[in-house]
Amino acid sequence: MAQTIDRRIITIISLVLGVALGGCGYQFGGGGSLLPKDAQTIFVEPFINRSRDVGLDKELTTALRGEMYRKGRLRLVEQVEQADVILSGVVRSLESITSSVNRFDEVLQMQAQMIVDVNLRRREPNEILWRGPAITLTQIYAGSRGAVVISSSEFRTGTLNTSDVRRMTDIQLTEAQQSGAREELMDRFAQELFQRLMEMF
Repeated sequence: MAQTIDRRIITIISLVLGVALGGCGYQFGGGGSLLPKDAQTIFVEPFINRSRDVGLDKELTTALRGEMYRKGRLRLVEQVEQADVILSGVVRSLESITSSVNRFDEVLQMQAQMIVDVNLRRREPNEILWRGPAITLTQIYAGSRGAVVISSSEFRTGTLNTSDVRRMTDIQLTEAQQSGAREELMDRFAQELFQRLMEMF
C-alpha cells in the first residue's frame, strides 16, 4: 500500500514538473546547439516597451547588457555591425496583482508579473536562431507592513531596514516594495535568459 502511494506521488510530481517545464515559454527550433560555432560577439538591441511602465525597456536592456558583460562567453559589442548574433525583445507587460488578503480583505501580498518576448538572431545571414515568446517571471512583495517578514533573507538583502518599515505608511511601503520587486525581476530575467542562452552551446 505504501509503495502504491509513493508511486502515485512520484507520478504526480513528474506530471507537475513536466507541465511546468513544458509551459515555461521557451521554444527551440530543433535540437542540439542552435548558435553558430563561429559566434564570438553579441549585441543587445534596446528592447521595445509595450507596457504602461515608462523606462522599463531601458532598465531591462541595461540589466541584460550588464549580465552579458559580466558573464558572457560571447563578447558584448556596442555596435550592431560588430555583432555575430543579436538579442532583441519586446516587453509586453508588467502588472501588479493582489496575491493574498486577510480576513478583512486588506492586501497582505502583491505579485509583480512581467511578460517579455525575446529573439536571438544571426546578423549575417539574417536568420532567427531562437525565440522565447511570452517569457513570464513573477515576484511576490509585501502589500502592508503586517506582511513584512523582517527576519527573511529577502528583507535583509533589501534596501529597507526595520525603522523604515515602522515609519512608512502601508502605501509608502507597497510603493518601495514594488520598486524593489521590479528591480529584482530585471536582474532575474537577465540571469535566467543568460543561462538559457549558454545552454545552447
